[in-house]
Amino acid sequence: MIDIRLVREHTEAVAKALARRGVARGEVEALVAADSEARRLVAARDELRGRVKTLSRQVGEARRAGDSTRAADLAEESRRLGDAERAAGAEAEAAQRRVHEQLLWLPNLPADDAPDGAGPDDNAVVRRWPGSPRRYAEHQRVAHWEVGAALGILDLDRGARLSGSMFPLFRGDGSRLLRALTAFALERHADAFEEIRPPTLVRTDTMVSTGHLPKFADEAYAMERDGLWAIPTAEVPLTSMYRGEILAEAQLPLRLTAATACFRREAGAAGRDTRGLLRVHEFDKVELFAYATAEQAAEVHADMLGRVESLVQALDLEYRVLDLCTGDLGNSAARTFDIEVYAPGSDMWLEVSSISWFRDYQARRADVRYRPDGGGPPRFVHTLNGSALAWARIWAALVEVGRQPDGAVVLPDALAGYLGGRRTIR
Repeated sequence: MIDIRLVREHTEAVAKALARRGVARGEVEALVAADSEARRLVAARDELRGRVKTLSRQVGEARRAGDSTRAADLAEESRRLGDAERAAGAEAEAAQRRVHEQLLWLPNLPADDAPDGAGPDDNAVVRRWPGSPRRYAEHQRVAHWEVGAALGILDLDRGARLSGSMFPLFRGDGSRLLRALTAFALERHADAFEEIRPPTLVRTDTMVSTGHLPKFADEAYAMERDGLWAIPTAEVPLTSMYRGEILAEAQLPLRLTAATACFRREAGAAGRDTRGLLRVHEFDKVELFAYATAEQAAEVHADMLGRVESLVQALDLEYRVLDLCTGDLGNSAARTFDIEVYAPGSDMWLEVSSISWFRDYQARRADVRYRPDGGGPPRFVHTLNGSALAWARIWAALVEVGRQPDGAVVLPDALAGYLGGRRTIR
C-alpha cells in the first residue's frame, strides 16, 4: 500500500500520480479526510487515557493520605472517564480500520517513466525479436487445440468433463513437454535464484500482502471452509515468506524462484479468447521473485527482463516487449514489462510474462523490512517479480510454430536434454 505519510504530506503530488492511473482526485481527498478524522479520534482517546492515568495516580495518593472520601470521588470520576476512553478507543480503531481499508484498495503510484495511456492499446512496444517479422508456412497456421487433439497430447474434452471448461488435460508427450519446460527454466535460473516449493493454498493475509485481495477476490478460488485461497501465482507466497521480519541489507537482493500450479477464475473472460490454452483456470508457471533495496531495484528488474527474454530466444519463439502504460498496470505495480510471443496458428500475440517492480507497496502490506548496513531505522524492501515463464501459452506457441507438413511437431534444441534427447512429437 502507499505510505499514508506520503499521502498526508504530499497530497497534490499523490493525486496527480494516481490520476495517471485513472483514480479520481476525490478518492485521494476522501482518504486524506478519513486520515485526519482518525488522527483526531486517536488524539481524543489518548487525552482521555492520560486523564485516567492521572486520576489513578491521584486515587492512590488520596488513599495513602487517608482521605477516603476524596479517593472515592476520584475513583468514580476515573471509572466514568475510563468508560469514555474505551468508547473513544473503539471509535478511533474503527476510523483507523477505514483508513487502512481505503489504502488497501488504492493502487500503487506509477513510476515516472511508465508511459501514460488508458489501456492495452496504449502500451509501448519497446523491441521485438528477431528484428524482422518471421514468415510462417501454411502448415504452421493450424491452431494448437487442433494440433494437440490430432497428436493425442491435449484433451480438452476430458479436462472439461473432469473439472469444467478452461481446465486442460495434457497427455503423453504433451505432459512431458510441460515438465521439460519447467526443468529447463529452473535450471537456467539456478545460478542466482534459490528454488522454493511453496504451498499452493495460502491464508487471506498472504493474498492481501500482494494486493490480490481485497480488490480481486472475484478472480480467485477460495476454500471458505478452511479460510484458504488457491494461489494465482507463486508471487503470492514468495512475497510473504519473510512477512513481519527484518532482513539484513547484506542479504539483499534476495532472489527466489518457484514452479507451481496457478489458479485463476478469469471471471471477466467469457467469450474472450477462451479456445484451447489461450485462457485457462489452471496452469503451471515458473516465477522469479526478489526482495531488494530501492537502489538495487532497477538493476534487478533489468536482470529479470533479460532472463525472460533469453528463455524465449532459446525456445526460438518470435516475441515483443511491451512497456505497460499507466492505464494497464496491475494494481500493485509501479512499472511492468510484458513479453508476448506470436502464435501463428492462433494468429495472436500471447502474453507469457509480466516483469514488475512494486516499489515498497507490497512490502508495506506484508511488513518486510531490512536494516541498513550504515545504521538507522529499518526500511521497507522493494519487491519485484516476473513469470519465467507461464507454460500454457508457451506450450501453444511451440506446438503451432513447430508443426511440420506431415503434422508432427519439432521442438527447439534447448529442450532436447529434458526430453530424453527427443525433439519430435508424432
